[in-house]
Amino acid sequence: MEDNNKACDETVSTTTEMEVVEAAAPTEAEEGDEEEEGEEGCEFEFEIGTDPVDLVQEAPDGVELYQRFERLENEAIEERERKRKAVQHQRQFPDQEGPSKKPRQDEFLGATMEEIDELMNFGFRRRRSRGSCGKKGRRKGSRKKLNPIVSTKIAQATVHYASKEYNEAIPLLHDVVRLAPNIADGYHLLGLVHDSLHDRKKAFNFHMIAAFFSRKDASLWKKLVAWSIKMGDVALVKHCLSKAMIADPDDVGLKFDAAMLYFNAGEFLKAAELYEQILRLSPENVQACITAAKMYRKCGRTEKGIQILEDYVNAGKQKSDLSVIELLINLYMSNNAHNKALRQIDKWHAALDSEKLPFHLEAKATICCAHLGDMSHAEVFLHHLPLEATKETIDVVAEVADSFFEMGNYDYALKFYFKLEFLTDNPDGDLYKKIGQCYMSLKERSKAVPFFYKALNKMEENVEIRLTLASILFEEGKEDETIILLSPSDSSEKNSQPKSWWLNSQVKMQLAKVYHSKGMLESFVNTIYSSVRDTLITESINQKLRPVKKLSKHVLIERAKLLAEQEPDSVFHGFRPLASSAELLKASRAKKLLEKRAALKEQKRAVAIASGLEWHTDDSDEEPQRREKQEPPLPGFLQKQENHQLLVDLCKALASLQRYWEALEIINKALKVAHDDIFSSQRKEELRSLGAEIAYGTTDPKHGFDYVKYIVQQHPYSNAAWNCYYKVVSKLEDRYSKHNKFVRYMRNLRNDCIPPIIISGHQFNSISQHQAATADYLEAYKLQPDNPLINLCVGTSLINLALGFRLKNKHHCIIQGFAFLYKYLRLCENSQEALYNIARAYHHVGLVTLAASYYEKVLAMHEKDEPVPRLPYEKPPSDQQDPKSNYCDLRREAAYNLHLIYKKSGAVDLARQILKDYCTV
Repeated sequence: MEDNNKACDETVSTTTEMEVVEAAAPTEAEEGDEEEEGEEGCEFEFEIGTDPVDLVQEAPDGVELYQRFERLENEAIEERERKRKAVQHQRQFPDQEGPSKKPRQDEFLGATMEEIDELMNFGFRRRRSRGSCGKKGRRKGSRKKLNPIVSTKIAQATVHYASKEYNEAIPLLHDVVRLAPNIADGYHLLGLVHDSLHDRKKAFNFHMIAAFFSRKDASLWKKLVAWSIKMGDVALVKHCLSKAMIADPDDVGLKFDAAMLYFNAGEFLKAAELYEQILRLSPENVQACITAAKMYRKCGRTEKGIQILEDYVNAGKQKSDLSVIELLINLYMSNNAHNKALRQIDKWHAALDSEKLPFHLEAKATICCAHLGDMSHAEVFLHHLPLEATKETIDVVAEVADSFFEMGNYDYALKFYFKLEFLTDNPDGDLYKKIGQCYMSLKERSKAVPFFYKALNKMEENVEIRLTLASILFEEGKEDETIILLSPSDSSEKNSQPKSWWLNSQVKMQLAKVYHSKGMLESFVNTIYSSVRDTLITESINQKLRPVKKLSKHVLIERAKLLAEQEPDSVFHGFRPLASSAELLKASRAKKLLEKRAALKEQKRAVAIASGLEWHTDDSDEEPQRREKQEPPLPGFLQKQENHQLLVDLCKALASLQRYWEALEIINKALKVAHDDIFSSQRKEELRSLGAEIAYGTTDPKHGFDYVKYIVQQHPYSNAAWNCYYKVVSKLEDRYSKHNKFVRYMRNLRNDCIPPIIISGHQFNSISQHQAATADYLEAYKLQPDNPLINLCVGTSLINLALGFRLKNKHHCIIQGFAFLYKYLRLCENSQEALYNIARAYHHVGLVTLAASYYEKVLAMHEKDEPVPRLPYEKPPSDQQDPKSNYCDLRREAAYNLHLIYKKSGAVDLARQILKDYCTV
């Protein structure tokens, strides 16, 4: 319809009255002489009972009119395809009975189902000619004329519109779209009327429906594109552009707009394909050619971009535009096709009148030759460099230098970097950094130091340069200089906020390693302790966090916004935005879940009000507090194996500084987050052993009990492990339940293990339950009768038992006790310690004469003193501070006890002489 197209070609703001009259009243010639439409008609039609006006005004279901159009269109296409296959099947197998067979004329009172359906839907569906069932579109002159009533109303409405009587035109046009809902003319005229009334939303909606029923009316779709751009709805612009391009596939401007839309959305492949279509329509368009190649490179299809540029160059257009050649050379080089790039440069050089290549192309030729193994061009290009410092010269030299650096040709890279330093008035830190990296790659680390210092002066906050320089200085033995480099300055310490480079975890770890290598344990701990502790705490909290299955209301609303970007009174409110299918699925689910929660909340409110209760809104279930994982101060600290040794060194340093509680805290938290994929079993064993060794040094040994328990579980027959265990347990309260349960468990688990039996006997002795202690010692004696310690324990326990009040045969028990003690003396080969214990036993039961004789034997012997056994990380005190430094020689203890005996017997002078000889400092 030519006149109709004229009306649609009008601009957004102006439409003449005469064009409207011509658009609304198609002529008879147009109806009879129109060519076949093919796919011009709409793929679907409104069903009976559908009121298009209500669809526009009420926008039911949120409105999903656009989605309904799409769904009906797809269903119509599927139905048409199904019928086509059925007809094809009937033609191939005419005698076969099946679902595709047509019913006989006499089955339904002489009429087919198609005819009955056409009669029932008269005015709503177009009737297809029987002879056209195998042909798409319609035949020439087959367009059905409008109902006379509809034509009359359109004519009247057109007259009212021309007379600017818009309120009289609207009811007539409402009747038109109700009587002929599948004709575009009524919707189009309604859109023009509402546009004249400055109701842009309704005008847009009616124009959109009209466009759906006249798919190939390109001017109408272009008009909708312009309106949607003004509305600012990207998704709507995309949809209208796609329909406009289908209606007018030769419009280059539409394709440019769509390509830019896809580019802004990050869909580079679709943008590249559109630019390629533009290039096919307009082969002379250089911008489309260049942009298409760039888009293909962005989406990783460099070969396709190269092909487009090659086709353009081979067509003979390279003489007028050098930018295409340069881009093609760049793509060749990025695709490692340096020989092709060099041939293209030579080809361009041959086409030039001048003998000398442009400066930037000469640089690219030098790079290509270097990649191909020819370095002679590099020397020539270096000597031909201009002395004037222009932006082009600096950029080209930097490109060549970076290319040699990436190739690993550091000698030539240095030459060009030094040339670049000469050309630049104020070189930046990145240039000095690259020079330093070149020297490092050439194994000339000392030469790199001054350049890294220059780079650091320009880029003080650059952590990479600072760490690289620190590692060089540390390897050269300049530890003090390394500490100064990695330590914050005095000014940053005075400020409340230190410089950002000091907050970097790698800087602190590097500085801590330097302190540890120099033995500065206190500085080492102060540097890294708080960061390691906070990291372990954060990792422990993050491991406990589990994903919340119930999404919060805020998250659901944000997701549902994808389906509700348009304003509520728009027919196309809920227009699907530019998003992936997964995002749209999440948005749909979020919308349904919000509606379900709102209905449930309303139901609860109604129940509460009906029960006479006061309703209080509880949003706790709707807004679950979802805690996100926090970033630790030392990211990735536990995942690196070299950091595990730093963790152990930190614990050892804390133990050496007698900060036992802090050391145990680090070990506790490290083992809590130590999974098998993080810590090896050997490393965890080392941490537990360290925790067991330093556990007794804390004021509350309960925190180290688990470690010593683990050690003896791993080494149940090791006396050293049980000694460490008992050293910790001895500082606990007598009735510590965990200890007692563990000892009983080990005794039941391993009947032949002696240490837990002896420890149990010691515990009974400490609470004066000598009979139970004796039973435990005798049980151990059965396992090892020749153990001196067990004999000593049995003997002393029997003597203590004999001194009680309940035992009747005390003398017999004392004799048994001394029998074990003398066996102990014999096993110890009459050592000073054994003689002293015998003397002390006689002194304890009142046999002072025998006690004095054994004390005198002790005084006659001399034992060499040894230092008190200590754990590996205990700090040994000086002899003046340690009262037990001479604990091996027992003569002072024996002299003191002997002087008590002499003093009690009245020999005061003899007692004084003993003290003077053995106990005087």
